[in-house]
Amino acid sequence: MPSLPPIRPEDEAVAQRARLTGVFDAPAEQADSARFDYLLRLGDDALILGQRLGEWCGHAPALEVDLSLANLALDLIGQATHLLNEAGECEGEGRDGDALAFHRDVLDFRNCLLVEQPNGDFARTIARHLLYSTWQHMLLERLTGSTDRFLAEFAAKAIKEIAYHRELAAEWSVRLGDGTEESARRMADGLDWCWRFIPELFEVDESLEALIGRGSAPDPRQFEEAYRSSIATVLGEAKLQAPADQRPILGGRRGHHSEHLGHLLAAMQFLPRTYPQARW
Repeated sequence: MPSLPPIRPEDEAVAQRARLTGVFDAPAEQADSARFDYLLRLGDDALILGQRLGEWCGHAPALEVDLSLANLALDLIGQATHLLNEAGECEGEGRDGDALAFHRDVLDFRNCLLVEQPNGDFARTIARHLLYSTWQHMLLERLTGSTDRFLAEFAAKAIKEIAYHRELAAEWSVRLGDGTEESARRMADGLDWCWRFIPELFEVDESLEALIGRGSAPDPRQFEEAYRSSIATVLGEAKLQAPADQRPILGGRRGHHSEHLGHLLAAMQFLPRTYPQARW
């Protein structure tokens, strides 16, 4: 998997301020199960959504869109490489990012359910990306102040990419919602499909609570209101109504996934599992 470019000083202003103020004075968190789990959550989110977007390559409705979605996928796969390699280091059992990506079974993945949902049509893909990238961008904004050096520096770099993801998804949501009757209907249907997975993004369990308590991870509950307000603003510009609240679907963070993830992993992991000794 490709890796992100090295973090440059000009790309990490927030993280640099954190170092200068001593925010990284917290004890090392190596071999920490909560930290390992959190790195998997972030890395698996990026990996699975990147794989989903990559499925559009050669199938998008226009060449411009095809290239855009491919670039979004590459950004996310690069982020996943960074996060899963760090997770392997944290685990200390000799697994690197490739081993975690290609040689774990479906029940070992910790991505949220939203990112594993099928692409559907282009409108549903945009709806999914609007809901996820808005959340991811808000998370990364707060993660730049983490007491965990790696997470803070990662967020300072990745936030620039995700700001573009969020902007692109919002612009397409408006174009589709405020476009033709057909495009508006499809966008509304896409939102309705994805809406039930939003609550999981703000779920806090014991593992995450431990990281929040020591300043390593932000509490997503603290920006849920801002998130919903931001989504409502985009939908207002798109002349779309937010779907009615639905029974939340949870479980991805605990390894309880839909059948869709198993099909995705079967395709994604086929070659590395068939030829485990191969080197690319």
